[in-house]
Amino acid sequence: MGIDTKKKHNNTITMILRSIPIIIGAFITAYGLEAVLIPNSVSDGGVTGLSIAGSQLMGLPLGLLIAILNIPFVFLGYKQIGKRFAIYSVIGIASLAVGTSVMHHIPTIIEGDTLLVTVVGGIIIGFGMGLALRNGGALDGIDMLAVLLSRKLPFGTSDLILFLNLFVFVIVSTVFGLQGAFLSGIAYFIASKVIHIVEEGLSGSKTFKIITKYPEEMVETIRDRLGRSATFNLVQGAYSNEQFKEITCVINRLEETKMKEIINEIDNQAFVAVYDVAEIKGGNFKKKDIH
Repeated sequence: MGIDTKKKHNNTITMILRSIPIIIGAFITAYGLEAVLIPNSVSDGGVTGLSIAGSQLMGLPLGLLIAILNIPFVFLGYKQIGKRFAIYSVIGIASLAVGTSVMHHIPTIIEGDTLLVTVVGGIIIGFGMGLALRNGGALDGIDMLAVLLSRKLPFGTSDLILFLNLFVFVIVSTVFGLQGAFLSGIAYFIASKVIHIVEEGLSGSKTFKIITKYPEEMVETIRDRLGRSATFNLVQGAYSNEQFKEITCVINRLEETKMKEIINEIDNQAFVAVYDVAEIKGGNFKKKDIH
């Protein structure tokens, strides 16, 4: 087996192994929607929330609307983050659409207790979405839009996610009423916290500091495959007195999985430190299209 053939084979296996938890996460999310939230007139945020409202208003299948409304956001993910992320997101969104269709008539597990509905529903969908995000895919396109807008507007990603969801909950209120909109907001808040625990970072950016034997190749690959620039800092080992080029690169959370794949592929012995970034202002936090 040639090197290229072996590499393609390994990539295929990696994609299959990554796709499985994304599909599981999508079905868990679908279960939370169909068995807890929707029967109790509570919605989710993002594109899923818009799809639920549209389904209730127009009588169309929820899965169909989830698939259709997410199409432009998947394209955004393809242009801004990469082909692999778009593929994983298509798998996740398609699985969520199928899952809501399959589970549409399953029994409701909680009825009447609004507090329990929001807590249990938020935990279930948060766990499902976090599982998908942790493995490089997304089940909802609003995060991708927020990431794109954060590069054009003087606001952080988390602020934009909240702002965009305010419009979603206004639309939800026309379907489920004001109480339903408030409960949907509470469920979404709980889900976001669970996503943070599962996926380690609901929104915002991360700084990667990398010390590798192949700094030039690493930076070039990050630029070519992730569309991100990086900087070099000359550092010196305290004991060996050996000098190294330390790479510093800031990315958004949706690019983290791909960044780790690049590092592992070029130098799996590289020293890597990852930091959460609360806010980014100024500078040149932009990326080029990678297609």
